[in-house]
Order: sequence, then C-alpha cells, then structure tokens
Amino acid sequence: MDTILLHPAYFPCIAQMAAVVHAESVVFEVEDNYQKQTYRNRCCIAHTQGVLQLNIPIKHSKSGKRQKMKDVLVENDFPWQSQHWKSLQTAYRTSPFFEFYEDDLEHLFSQKVTHLLDHNIAIYQVICEMIGIDDSFAKTDRFEKNKSTGDLRSLIVAKKEPDYGLTPYTQVFGDDHGFLSNMSILDLLFNEGPNTLHYLEEQDIKKIISLQE
Repeated sequence: MDTILLHPAYFPCIAQMAAVVHAESVVFEVEDNYQKQTYRNRCCIAHTQGVLQLNIPIKHSKSGKRQKMKDVLVENDFPWQSQHWKSLQTAYRTSPFFEFYEDDLEHLFSQKVTHLLDHNIAIYQVICEMIGIDDSFAKTDRFEKNKSTGDLRSLIVAKKEPDYGLTPYTQVFGDDHGFLSNMSILDLLFNEGPNTLHYLEEQDIKKIISLQE
C-alpha cells in the first residue's frame, strides 16, 4: 500500500496496526468531530471474563455541540489511568512478554493526560518503537468526508466489527474463551513479543481493506 488515512486510536486494534505495517506512509485524521463508541477513547483486551473494554472518560461540551477530536479533553476527576494499568497487569502478568514491555509503557499511565488526540499520538509512537517500525506520520489540514484510496478511517469503529480473518495466536485466556480476534495491539505484543512485526506482515491486508469499502 501507499499512503493510508487513519484516526489515532487508544492502543490501536491489531487490524489498524497491520495496515500501518503494510503502508508506505501514514496520515492521521485530526480535523474530524469526536464520535462515541469508537477506538478513539477505548481499547479491548483479553481478560479473565473475556473481552474487557478500557475506556478513557472525556469532558463533554457544556453547550452540547459536537467537539473537534483535536479539542477533546480527558476527564481526570477519577484515576482512570491507574485503573487501566491495573487491568493490564491483571490480564497479562502471566503472558510471555508483559515484563519485557512494561517499562516502556508505564509512563503512559502515570503522566497526566489533557488532550485525547495528543495522548493517542504519543501511544502510537511508543507502540511503533516496541514493534520496531517507523513512527513518522503526517496530519490532515482539512476534513474530507468522501473516501479516497487508502482511506481506512472506518477501522476506528468499535461496534459491529467485521471478521478480518486475523491469524489466531496463543492468548493468556485462550483455553477459557477461545481466540479473541482483533484485540488491542497490546494483546499481541504481550503474547507474541518480538514476533509481533512478523505476525502483522503476514495478515491479509487486502481483506482488511476490502471490508472498509
């Protein structure tokens, strides 16, 4: 693939990172309106009870008007960061590579977050470094609703997600719940470690793209 257009996500899903690995360059949509029920402020991890959603609370506009994603502020009145970190520790402390990566991640759950967009971009750069890929990207300067070649913005939608045909890998709670597909990239990293890049390269990117059309 050449250039792809994506929304910055909170610890992106595996399908999105597979697209990044297969692309020559990445452009982030930063001129859109914030929307609920997307991976903008949530990610999914494999937990003892199955799929667990980690949600970042946001400050909603007092006027009730829609907010630009780049203007969305995080609600820090309660300790969501420490709660998310504890959930990750509980879910993955027995995984093969949690200890290998935890020092690279912990600051994302301790440093104060203000703007959701900035936090998601910072996460993207950390994730790219952990995978071992280039973390460079460009940003949009205007919003265009109509799709063009390489437009994968719909990967941000978290509900009614299609089956991307991702290759199963060993998960911590696989014996209890079976394979949970398209979790956060963290699930893949903690379970596959340095093999993560190879796994992403082997996924059927044409199928992922076709399901966005």
